[in-house]
Amino acid sequence: MASTSDIRNGLCIKYNHDIFKIIEFLHVKPGKGPAFVRTKLKSVTTGKVIDNTFSAGHKIDDVRVETHKFQYLYNDGEFYHFMNEADYTQIRLLEAALDRPDLMKEGEVVTVLINTEDNLPLSVEMPASVILEVTHTEPGVKGNTATNATKPATVETGAEVNVPLFINEGDKIKIETEKGTYKERIKE
Repeated sequence: MASTSDIRNGLCIKYNHDIFKIIEFLHVKPGKGPAFVRTKLKSVTTGKVIDNTFSAGHKIDDVRVETHKFQYLYNDGEFYHFMNEADYTQIRLLEAALDRPDLMKEGEVVTVLINTEDNLPLSVEMPASVILEVTHTEPGVKGNTATNATKPATVETGAEVNVPLFINEGDKIKIETEKGTYKERIKE
């Protein structure tokens, strides 16, 4: 058993007969009344995100998890398949367990959270950023700029990202996985 003071991003808890991962939290101490913790919880089974408020000191049932490095193999339409880098065992996960599956390319190494009670995978944590190649984008028109002008670009995984006008097809770009936003162009 843990309390609200133990809440942090990535913590998995049992709540309403399901397992949720905390994706955002904020400790609030109002001038009048008791303190509380405002959270955003993502269900690891359905992917649904809910808002919840816990009063300060409230007991929460945390789930003990282990992290393992897995390599992304392929997607068969319904499931995403991964291989454990240590013992080469394979697992498959529904898309709901993944945060940004559209930014994951084959061969990518990710961290999988596994419930220690039943050895079932709970969720997948991607690296902070990924480097992908732009496969399609409209050419930027010279002189047609304003501050921070962007255009849509499709990357090799099929995801669409807004990029600056100077990015062309074939460029490799770094994308921040948490927000799915352009970070920088990679020079080769």
